Amino acid sequence: MEYLIATPVASLIFAITLIVSVMAFYNQSLYGKLMLHPYNVSRGHYVYTIITSGFIHKDIMHLAFNMISFYYFAFALEAQIGHWQFALLYMVSLILSDMPSVLKHRENYSYYSLGASGAISAVVFGAILYYPTARMGIILLPVQIPAYIFGILYLVYCSYASKYSRDNINHDAHLYGALSGLLITILLNPPVLPSFIQQISAAIQSIGH
Repeated sequence: MEYLIATPVASLIFAITLIVSVMAFYNQSLYGKLMLHPYNVSRGHYVYTIITSGFIHKDIMHLAFNMISFYYFAFALEAQIGHWQFALLYMVSLILSDMPSVLKHRENYSYYSLGASGAISAVVFGAILYYPTARMGIILLPVQIPAYIFGILYLVYCSYASKYSRDNINHDAHLYGALSGLLITILLNPPVLPSFIQQISAAIQSIGH
């Protein structure tokens, strides 16, 4: 109840994503209707799937990974930037993160995409702007590094993987979602950028001393 009062938008998105994803696991017809199909979308059909595909997942592990990431960053970010601002960031990033895939695969009839990873990448990078020196890592790995370094490595990896990886993961959505999160967070709260730089500078100076 505390989360629902303090961060209603993140709470609602969290609940809807869980419910719709689980429903789709047991309803193949619903699953197919909500999944993004760039071939059709680029031709003006089922355009709504640019949004609905962000609320379904491939399997329980995909859902769990995304929801754990959402849990750790989304509620803190909404508390920082505000309710409508968080809603705007999430939904716009969800759309922007899918657009490169729509363009890239518009002639590939067999390509489909789904998952909230693009929007969640935006949330993570929005949070990094506010907390650049916080410790971050990958789930199940014990190593943690400063958030701003993690962010740089993440962008480098996503950029490389989007060009060369053949693992059926939509790295384009991760990359453009992260970039959307950075841009939208700065547009919503311009002072966050100098604060980000100041925090990093202070952290580097403390290491030197």
